Amino acid sequence: MSTEVSRRKAWVMAARPQTLPAAAAPVIVGVGLAVGAGVFAPLPALAALVGAALIQIGTNFANDYYDAIQGADTDDREGFTRVVASGIIEPAEVKRAMWLTFAAAIAVGTYLVAVGGVPILVVGLASVAAGIAYTGGPYPLGYHGLGDLFVFVFFGVIAVTGTYYVQAAALVGGTFPLWIPEGTVTLAALIASLPIAALSTNILVVNNVRDREEDAATGKRTLAVRFGYRFSRGQFLVLLAVAYLTPFWFLSAGYGIASLLPLVSLPLAVGVTRTVLSETSGAALNPALESTGKLLAAYAVAFAVGLAV
Repeated sequence: MSTEVSRRKAWVMAARPQTLPAAAAPVIVGVGLAVGAGVFAPLPALAALVGAALIQIGTNFANDYYDAIQGADTDDREGFTRVVASGIIEPAEVKRAMWLTFAAAIAVGTYLVAVGGVPILVVGLASVAAGIAYTGGPYPLGYHGLGDLFVFVFFGVIAVTGTYYVQAAALVGGTFPLWIPEGTVTLAALIASLPIAALSTNILVVNNVRDREEDAATGKRTLAVRFGYRFSRGQFLVLLAVAYLTPFWFLSAGYGIASLLPLVSLPLAVGVTRTVLSETSGAALNPALESTGKLLAAYAVAFAVGLAV
């Protein structure tokens, strides 16, 4: 199989660009909120976007490597091709790419640390550590039902509030603040993070529903394995409700009717939900997985515009 895939295409497969909406979405929302609050700062926003993308790609490399060496990826896998398990790229190369990508994320984060100080230093290092610990280390989070919490916290709450924070801190915090400057982490930023956290987690829920049988066979104890299809489908619906109820909080808080713009993505959400509630095969859920990523991106852009205006 390795001879059938070009070197360049193999690395693109390993990086999994289809997952990048999960990295971009929280930054987009954090920027929209910052524009609306009058604290938009372009350089910290750009650095946050690049850093988030690098952490996402590094996590993808880590997943590919650790899932393969721990035997979680088998020939029965219904998801997208994993380059290590398929023998397309040597494990050592993917592991090296993982470390180089995380190193690049840390390099970009150096600027953000100068802007955001100790809070960003702690968050950045924790994000890299969690990206590795998701499938690696002595207690892989994704293997023990903690992957959903990891995604909700790091790709939702921390990513959105962190993006807003570095922009606000760039304007009011001076250089390398030792603590969180006043006004840089707001209730609005925390609330705005919830829909992105919810929809990002739903990407994982779809993934885990699709992989439930293989994960159970290989000892990967995701929430879908632990509690079954019904639980995961209920989880999907609850997270979807969080995403689509949150804009009404902003409406009630005086953000105006534009804060309801994310509702334009509801038809896409309905289509994905129908598939998740009725299907378990990779043939049906792989397109649903991509559609959930598109839903996240569409929601984020609409939400950001609504918050900005």
